[in-house]
Amino acid sequence: MIRVPVLSPDGKPLMPAKASRVRRWLKSGKAKVVHNDLGIFQVQLTEEPSGRETQNIVAGIDPGKLFTGIAVQSRQATLFLAHLKLVFKTVTKRMSQRAMMRRGRRGRRINRKLPFNQRNHRECRFDNRKGHKIPPSIRANKQLALRVIQELGKIYPFTDVVVEVIKARGDKGFSPAMVGQYWQIEQLETNGYTVHTQEGWYTSTLRQYLGLPKSKNKAESSPAAHAVDGICLAASRFMRYRQIKGRSGTFLGEIAVTPCQFAVISRPPICRRQLHLMMPSKGGKRRDYGGTVTRHGFRKGDYVKAIKAGVTHYGYVSGDTKTQVSVSDASWKRIGRFTASKVQLLQRNTGLVSTVGLSNLTTLSGAV
Repeated sequence: MIRVPVLSPDGKPLMPAKASRVRRWLKSGKAKVVHNDLGIFQVQLTEEPSGRETQNIVAGIDPGKLFTGIAVQSRQATLFLAHLKLVFKTVTKRMSQRAMMRRGRRGRRINRKLPFNQRNHRECRFDNRKGHKIPPSIRANKQLALRVIQELGKIYPFTDVVVEVIKARGDKGFSPAMVGQYWQIEQLETNGYTVHTQEGWYTSTLRQYLGLPKSKNKAESSPAAHAVDGICLAASRFMRYRQIKGRSGTFLGEIAVTPCQFAVISRPPICRRQLHLMMPSKGGKRRDYGGTVTRHGFRKGDYVKAIKAGVTHYGYVSGDTKTQVSVSDASWKRIGRFTASKVQLLQRNTGLVSTVGLSNLTTLSGAV
């Protein structure tokens, strides 16, 4: 049975309730549907609950370079699963493009007819080789996972987070991946969560014990790609490995892996405002490029309802023309262009694009 997140009348997360119970609340007026940035279906009570006690709930994060899995698990049920599409490649490409444009501007500014010592060379303003910087691509990955955990913390009452960590091997003096994971742990602790770390081999062993499937296709948008590892990470707070004398070890404790809401979350691929277009047009002029504001009062990434030929479409604003608004789906494939007057704003851009469904019952095992 799927559990639905429940908020108290003052907005505090309570223990999720079964869907059948939530339907009765909605029918009798004891609860109302409220929205969140992740698109998860949740309700808020209109009356004071009979109790505010909660069970132990743990969140698990399985970080990766291109994809990350997140799970919220209690001992009795799986509450939520997420598959994050990270922006590593996009940020890397844009940083390289920005450096190229910057070098071009500096090169055009220099008057090469003057002697070298009289040219307009700018001196270094500071030493950029000091400090412990994180590459922008890795920082963007960690910030997306952190944002999702912060939003989940407003929906589910958990305080413990388990993160899978890696160890750089060899004599490498610097590992951006390790610096990124230390930064992520520090940020989680700053937000008030109790962080526990776990190595990958332990996650794999627990996944095999629970009988959860693991897809070989890491790009697959399904719970079996990365979210199942999030379940195992969270389950490690309820199940511990113990070595039995004279025999092989086993796991003590149990959890129930149940159907739940499953979301594929990504950043909207919006081009930020640039100084101008990279390639000049005829006459050497460059038009403005990028930005999130349209001419019709919408922002790129806004969730809207659009009507065309009597058919209603739901999607995200991805562009505009003089009289029309472009609307795309969660995969950022354009649904079509719609007359601006027939587009209705449903939710402002939250910086997240989420597709919520149900976890496939055939890919997850039952109680263990």
